[in-house]
Amino acid sequence: MPLAPAIRQNMFYSPNIDIETTVTVLSEEESMHCVKVLRYTRGDEIELMNGTGGLFKAVITNPHPKHCEVRIISAVQQPRPRDYHLHIAVAPTKNIERMEWMVEKCTEIGIDEITPLLCHYSERKQLRTDRLEKIILSAAKQSLNTYLPRLNPLTPFDEFISNAQEESRFIAHCYKDDKRRELKDELQSGKSCLILIGPEGDFSEEEVRTAISKGYITVLLGSTRLRTETAAIVACHTAILMKH
Repeated sequence: MPLAPAIRQNMFYSPNIDIETTVTVLSEEESMHCVKVLRYTRGDEIELMNGTGGLFKAVITNPHPKHCEVRIISAVQQPRPRDYHLHIAVAPTKNIERMEWMVEKCTEIGIDEITPLLCHYSERKQLRTDRLEKIILSAAKQSLNTYLPRLNPLTPFDEFISNAQEESRFIAHCYKDDKRRELKDELQSGKSCLILIGPEGDFSEEEVRTAISKGYITVLLGSTRLRTETAAIVACHTAILMKH
């Protein structure tokens, strides 16, 4: 992969700016990171992103550790990296660290939307999304992704599959099914894509039947049985790789 420009070693998040903005103040958290942790000072140049494709070069005018003020010196609206929307709905793992790792890696690979699913065999029935949001932001900045993926609240399976709007919809499961094909063989370029990943105990057979009745295609993610978080990452990478 090509090396990023030197200025892009650190990126900061400022969600309320657009290409018309000339001056802005970083949040207290971003100001602390910029001024106290990274020791940027007056006159230093930094880069900002707004989470919706805006990339900004700015110069620090007031290096305050709680409200660092910057002046925008250039701005560009970056195009979306793909011509389709990639959405993965996944049952949260009992071990929350695995879920956090999955969210981080899917953000780095490139994903547009993540929905935690509450399924029949789910071992985790509640989920705090605030920490996951922070992990998504950190991963986006680290991977220089100017588009933040959307993280939805924990949603019951039946409610979710009834309201999904993606053009291509898939469900990965471990039951014997001679009709299943590899996900990579089912993807179609340019079509929005939704992939369902079940909990550690898999989807229930009734959930699989319900999904099929609503037009979901059953798919394989390889020849081995994967953990939930691994399956989500494999699905994300497969969709990104095969649809380019």
